[in-house]
Amino acid sequence: MKNIAIVLGLTCVGLTACDISHPVAVVGPANTVYRGTATSTFIEGGWFQVSNGANSCSGRFQPIAESNEVTFPVRCTNGLTGVGTATYQNPRAGGGEITMRDGTMWKFIFGQGALLV
Repeated sequence: MKNIAIVLGLTCVGLTACDISHPVAVVGPANTVYRGTATSTFIEGGWFQVSNGANSCSGRFQPIAESNEVTFPVRCTNGLTGVGTATYQNPRAGGGEITMRDGTMWKFIFGQGALLV
């Protein structure tokens, strides 16, 4: 994984912007599906935003170091907040869970797998 980060970093050095976007799906209570996008940058980390039409949720994460796991805060327009943890299967796909303060567990998927939800 460290080699992938180095290759991405070297690729990004010559570019004015190195944003990589992925589709995201979040499955909340009662199988409510939120859809959106996650955008990552090599230096600044990234952010995601999803919506189910009535409610939107977003979060921001730090750049990935040598680990393939990232933890991030989540805030929704309906007042819910939580903490998510995602694991990268590769630089363009992965998933994990979001634990909301109300105790509910939400599923987080990014990459091509999010399009199948």
